[in-house]
Amino acid sequence: MEHDYSGYTAGLIRQRPDHIMEMEKYAAEHRVPIMQLEGIEALLQILRIQRPARILEIGTAIGYSAIRMGESLPEAEIVTIERDGQMREQAAANLRRSPAGRRITVIAGDALELGDNMPEGPFDALFIDAAKGQYRKFFDLYEPLLSAGAVIYCDNMFMHGLAADSPEDVPKRNRSMIRKLRAFTEWIMDHPGYDSALLPAGDGLLVSKKKDTDREGAAL
Repeated sequence: MEHDYSGYTAGLIRQRPDHIMEMEKYAAEHRVPIMQLEGIEALLQILRIQRPARILEIGTAIGYSAIRMGESLPEAEIVTIERDGQMREQAAANLRRSPAGRRITVIAGDALELGDNMPEGPFDALFIDAAKGQYRKFFDLYEPLLSAGAVIYCDNMFMHGLAADSPEDVPKRNRSMIRKLRAFTEWIMDHPGYDSALLPAGDGLLVSKKKDTDREGAAL
């Protein structure tokens, strides 16, 4: 017999600070896609274990994930990229209210078209939470900025259940995106340079750790 533990686990999540709860309320009222609570809590716990010094985020939105990461890792520096001007304005307002705001830098622009404005690595963690059909392109562009042993985190791998549906059951408007997301998932799971696991947390959290290499570049 299968059990749905989502209600149980959600009930165990601790109360967040007022400014975090207000961001969650704003996101719900304005339909801003932020991480589900179970997903963000899982991400934050893994990051506490990893303890990255520098994190690169693709997809700032209103700054929710960046602020949660910054407040959970009081010594980490976070660089986050957002193309939408209105989102950046809201993120800037939220950053001013966060004790982690001074350690978070927002880069304006399309993450696939930054050119000379690309952030300078290395980064110990890469968090991808932007256009789901572009995850492979984000990986190809930003993976070279990662340090040895870095970890890549990708949210929304289930896409609210669509990724597990039969192709004919996926709405036509979503089929191309879901096809690309599935292809990326299968590709990264078989990548010789990464150890990956797809976790059923929130809307699906993919965790991929870069393998250590020897001097000849072969994975250990």
